[in-house]
Amino acid sequence: MAKRDGGILNRRELARGAMVGGASLVLGTAAWAGGVATGGAAAAAVGGLVDATTVGAVGDGKTDSTAALQRALDAAGKTGGGVFLPPGIYVTGELKMRPGVALVGVPAWNYSGAGGTVLRLGSGEASCLLNMTDGRGATLDGLALDGGGLGKGVHGIFLDRTVFAKHEDSFRIERCQVAHFTGDGARLMCVWCFSVRHSMIAFNGGDGLSVHGWDGFLLDNWLSGNKRAGFAARLDNAAITFTGNRIEWNEEENMVVVGGNGYQITGNFFDRAGTYGLALRQGRVGCSQVTITGNYFRRSGKRADAATQESGQMLLDGARGVTCVGNNFDAGRDDGGEGTFTPAYGIVYKGLENCVISNNVLHRGAMKQLLLDLGEHGEGVVVKDNPGSLFEGKHA
Repeated sequence: MAKRDGGILNRRELARGAMVGGASLVLGTAAWAGGVATGGAAAAAVGGLVDATTVGAVGDGKTDSTAALQRALDAAGKTGGGVFLPPGIYVTGELKMRPGVALVGVPAWNYSGAGGTVLRLGSGEASCLLNMTDGRGATLDGLALDGGGLGKGVHGIFLDRTVFAKHEDSFRIERCQVAHFTGDGARLMCVWCFSVRHSMIAFNGGDGLSVHGWDGFLLDNWLSGNKRAGFAARLDNAAITFTGNRIEWNEEENMVVVGGNGYQITGNFFDRAGTYGLALRQGRVGCSQVTITGNYFRRSGKRADAATQESGQMLLDGARGVTCVGNNFDAGRDDGGEGTFTPAYGIVYKGLENCVISNNVLHRGAMKQLLLDLGEHGEGVVVKDNPGSLFEGKHA
């Protein structure tokens, strides 16, 4: 059990809790919070945590807790500590994260809605709920962020920059749900070094996760039902590891990368995209040095015109140095046997140079054509050993 010291969980005990897993950390912070409530401590010491309810935050789903939550974050930012939020619904406006601060809750959300520690947007006048611009080295853990459909273009998590910082951002988003914002779930502009893990970013009015930057790790996430793409990198972007994610039912591409460099896209599940499951698109330059392997692409092109090439599982346009090997493709329609069978095409490719498309399996992988070669290639393009068959709809 974590030791109490004037209401503060010290750095050594916090580290010990983290080492034995997230559940132990939550139990440790909960026990500590009880000590704070009875001991009356209201501010963090060096390396400690503030229970936000001791400085005025109220998780009743009605009280505006913006000022109290910001006080807690500011206090933790001065001491190198963090803020703990017990389960409840905390109504808030925009909150500014501080460097090196952990904002920690109890994750109990599910696909149908928020749960555990919920931060609910109280006003559509905000630009976002959590502003990460000054949050170098910060951690978000165990939170459900609920936008409530308020305002226009309001983001859940926002790194709001027009130029890159002189140092790595190195923040972490862990075990969080970000849903029902009218903008992007998370919009990270001019970001440098970050991770998003074990989180659900869903049902937002823009992209699930929009990235302008590099050195990102996206592992074991759920990017679902967003009005634009699940993951989007349309401005300068590079060095992204994208592994073990489920990306589904987004109304545009499930994943779109424009002119990106140095991606590892491995072991993901892409399901029922509006257009392509994965699109490497050409911007000022084409995408380069991308590995696409071991992914499953299922019934992409739900909203695309079947007469166009946008009704496809994957697009490789103007790419260089891309390896597309060992992926699986399957056409289909909506759950319950509803909707239109899609997509028309499997892999659509154009203007490639030194790329390999090999040993992919397209068993019932498309409705019209498995591989669509649009030509204009340079040297070193290998396309071979991609067995498959068209899906005629009779196996629904």
